[in-house]
Amino acid sequence: MDDEQIISLCISGDERALAAIWESYGGRLQRLAMTFLGNASDAEECVSETYYQAWRAIRTAKPAHLYAYLAKICRYTAFGMLDHQRAQKRSAELVELTAEMEQSIPDSLPDAAEEHLSEVLNHFLAALPPEKRSIFLRRYWYGESIAELAAALHCKEGRIKTLLHRLRKSLRTELEKEGIQL
Repeated sequence: MDDEQIISLCISGDERALAAIWESYGGRLQRLAMTFLGNASDAEECVSETYYQAWRAIRTAKPAHLYAYLAKICRYTAFGMLDHQRAQKRSAELVELTAEMEQSIPDSLPDAAEEHLSEVLNHFLAALPPEKRSIFLRRYWYGESIAELAAALHCKEGRIKTLLHRLRKSLRTELEKEGIQL
């Protein structure tokens, strides 16, 4: 079943949509949740909550890309679970990711500037060659480790670190051109 059909089922309130989401994206969502939570039962709970949140919101959201929509919900749910479990202390991997991105993106902006940041970031990503865009997103959106990226791309971790450093530096330059300062 394709995304459009699944979304139509959700909008009409047909519970078969949940089975279709699980069949199409359950494994990917489970892996994504595991990346952040590191515990199978927590990841399962996170994915279940993702289904629930998507079921409640999809009627009004009508996402163009279902997996991206589900992954966003899953990420936020996982972060919420971490906040609750660790009383505001992120895992070492999340601290590392946050520290990396703080080199390029300011940690707080007024609402209007956040919208502009989103536009600039989308333009930046769209302008990247597909391989670099994929690496950037896999690291900073899906939370894959340097080691996982290196293994998947059959290269050394140093190459991935260097590439990500250059991408963050380019992003920072682009943001500064657009008047967004750290």
